[in-house]
Amino acid sequence: MGEILTPDICIIGAGSGGLSVAAIAAAFGVSVVLIEKGKMGGDCLNYGCVPSKALIASAKSADVIRHSGRYGIHAPEPVVDFQKVHDYVHSVIGAIAPNDSVERFTSMGVHVIEGAAKFVNSRVVEVNGTRIRARRFVVATGSSAAVPPIKGLQDVPFLTNENIFERTEAPDHLIIIGGGPIGMEMAQAHRRLGAQVTVVEAFTALAHDDPELTEIVIDKLRQDGIVIREKVKIARVEKAGSGIAVVLEAGDDEEVITGSHLLVAAGRKPNVEGLGLKDARIRYDRAIKVSKSLRTSNRRVYAIGDVAGSLQFTHMANYHAGLVIRAILFRLPIKENRHIIPWATYTDPELAHVGLAEEQARKKHRGIKVLRWPYAENDRAQTEGKTSGLIKVVVSKRGKILGASIVGYQAGEMINMWSLAISQKMKIGAISGYIAPYPTVSEISKRAAITHLSGAARNKWVQRIIHFLRRFN
Repeated sequence: MGEILTPDICIIGAGSGGLSVAAIAAAFGVSVVLIEKGKMGGDCLNYGCVPSKALIASAKSADVIRHSGRYGIHAPEPVVDFQKVHDYVHSVIGAIAPNDSVERFTSMGVHVIEGAAKFVNSRVVEVNGTRIRARRFVVATGSSAAVPPIKGLQDVPFLTNENIFERTEAPDHLIIIGGGPIGMEMAQAHRRLGAQVTVVEAFTALAHDDPELTEIVIDKLRQDGIVIREKVKIARVEKAGSGIAVVLEAGDDEEVITGSHLLVAAGRKPNVEGLGLKDARIRYDRAIKVSKSLRTSNRRVYAIGDVAGSLQFTHMANYHAGLVIRAILFRLPIKENRHIIPWATYTDPELAHVGLAEEQARKKHRGIKVLRWPYAENDRAQTEGKTSGLIKVVVSKRGKILGASIVGYQAGEMINMWSLAISQKMKIGAISGYIAPYPTVSEISKRAAITHLSGAARNKWVQRIIHFLRRFN
C-alpha cells in the first residue's frame, strides 16, 4: 500500500475548470490535491483556444496586407513562412504556460500529481500508487476530438485540434469535416495563410447560431475562396496517392473531393474513459450525469466543464468552478444557469451570442420585440472599413433583455455588455441610457437599444402628454 493523502478537495484534471477550483480553494487555505495526466492547462492552452486564436492572428495579419490597397497602402502579396507561424503560435502558448504550471500551483500550496487518476471505490482515487481519500472530489477532465464513424477514416492519416498546430508547412488543400466553430475558424485561417480549403458539413454550418447572422459569415468565407458543402453525406474516406479523397454520396452516383490533408472537426467527446466511474458509483453515458448543482450520483463527487456534458467553452468550465467552490467551501446552494452563458466564433466577421435567439424567444414569450442596428450605420465601422454585420437584441413586452446576437467586427468584445445585462436581469432602458464614447463600434449596441423608444414615440398617450405640456410652454 502506497501513501494515503487526505485533502479537503481532490481535483482530477488541470484544465481551465480544474485550475480555477484549485487556485480559489488554495487561496482560502484549503488543502487541495490536483491530478493531471497530460499537459497543465489542458486542451484550451495546448490544443484549443490559445493556439487557434494565435493562428487566426497570423492569418489576419496576412489578410490585412493582402487588402491594404483599399486604405491607400500598396504592398505585394504576403509571403507566408509557415514555420514561423508555427513558432509564433507556440511562443504564445509558452508565454501563458507559466500561469498554469506545476511550479505556480505548487507555490500556491496545491499538491500537484502528474499521472492518470482512477477511482478505486466511491471514496478513494488512486494515482501512481498513491491513494487520495478526500472530503470532496471534482472531475474536470474536459473533452477531446470526436472521430465520426466514417468508413475508411481510421485507415488514413487525419488531423484534429490536438495535432494541427504542430504543422510547420501549410497544407496545399485542406479538407475539413465539420462546419462548426472550430471547423470554420480553421478554414478561414488556413485559407488566409495560403491553403485551398473545402469544408464538408452533414447539416448546416454554424447551426447553433442565428441563421440570419451566420449567413453573413458563410458569405464572407466563400468570398475568401473557401468551398463550403452543406447537407452532404460522406460515403467513405480513402487514400488518393499522397493525399486524401473524401467521397460524397450524390444520389445514385458519387462525388470525390481530393485534398492533401484532412482535418476532423466534427464535435467533441467527454473524457470519461479510465476514470473508474463505475467503481465510484458515478452514473455516466457519453458524459458524466450531473444535477443542476453539478453533483454526480456519488454525492462526494462534482463534475464540471465538458466532461459534465455542458456547453463546451472554457468560460463555462470557469463558471462551473465558481459554483462548486461556493458549494464545497461555503455550503451554499448552487444551480447552473446556461441562459447567461455567452459564446463567440472568431471568424472574420466574428459571431457572438448570449441568451435567447429570436426563434427561441418567440416560442417562449409573447409580444417580443427584435431591435436591430447595422454596422454600416456606425461611424467607427466606416472608418475601419468593417461595415458588414449587424446586432439583434430580443426584448420582452416590458423591455427585459432576453438575448443578443452580433455578427461583425469585434462582436466577441461587444457581447460582454449584453452578457452582463442578461446576468443582472436588466431592462433595455439601462443600455439606451448609458453614454458611449464616440466614435466606437460599441455605439451599435446603444443605437439598437434606442430603437426600443421608437414605439413610445408613436404611442398616442405619450403624444397627448407632450401636446398637453406644450400648451404650457
